[in-house]
Amino acid sequence: MSNIGCWIEAMRLRTLPVSLAGVIYAGALGVLSLRFDIVPWGMCMAFALLAQVASNFANEYYDFAAGLDKAGRDGPRRGVTEGDITPQAMKHAAFGTLGVACLIGIALVALYGEWWMYLAGVVTALGVMAYSTGPYPLSHHGLGEVAVVFFFGIVPVTLTYMLMGGPFSWWLLASSVGIGMMGANVIIVNNYRDMEDDRAVGKRTLAVRIGRRGMSSLYLANGFMAVILTLPEWVAAARIGWLLPCLYLVLHVVLYVRLVRGRGKALNPLLGMTACLMMLYAILFSLAVCLG
Repeated sequence: MSNIGCWIEAMRLRTLPVSLAGVIYAGALGVLSLRFDIVPWGMCMAFALLAQVASNFANEYYDFAAGLDKAGRDGPRRGVTEGDITPQAMKHAAFGTLGVACLIGIALVALYGEWWMYLAGVVTALGVMAYSTGPYPLSHHGLGEVAVVFFFGIVPVTLTYMLMGGPFSWWLLASSVGIGMMGANVIIVNNYRDMEDDRAVGKRTLAVRIGRRGMSSLYLANGFMAVILTLPEWVAAARIGWLLPCLYLVLHVVLYVRLVRGRGKALNPLLGMTACLMMLYAILFSLAVCLG
């Protein structure tokens, strides 16, 4: 694999829709409430994308540094573990990408936000690293899924909407949790696939704690709960707003069947499919708003 190919693989493109879906969904909420503003929305999109790439780089570096990755693993190829990328280069890439994301975030809040949003930005930046490293790495202790609900659901949906001038409300929080639960399903697939490897190196992921049956049931339940939490906005967007979420649920059940039947490397495509289904949900909602 070429050096450029190794870096592209390290970005984990198949998971990036997770970072974009929340911002897309919030943009549609802005259109629905006549508050859409393309400049802060676009800056939120850039911040979310760079923050996830930084998190992916950090996860690869710190898992390697801790001896938690091994060559020939079932998951996607890890450039540092396989010797294609030096650990120092990956570390610099992680902090450099996070630094650019932070600069965008500072400008975003300075132009459109309130002072307390700086605190949310600091928490998000720390969360990027805390997922994989620190005194209590979230992904190693069964909290990866919770972190995704917060950082890829609650944060992007609520803050993007509020940076466009929208008010906070309980319905906004509920829908953000729903989007986050869709994102958590991507981590569920990842940890479901890696359960045996993680147990062997002492990682106490949620999959290691509750087993395959528990994880697959959580995957299925998350999709249905996500639709329930976001359904009021669909109904507000269009008279037949309940039809497209039904399409999502059909596809979600299909992916659930693939999850329970798959093992090891056979689950790698399911990561991207789950992430893309999440973004499809956000895009379909946007279309429903625009056409409704």
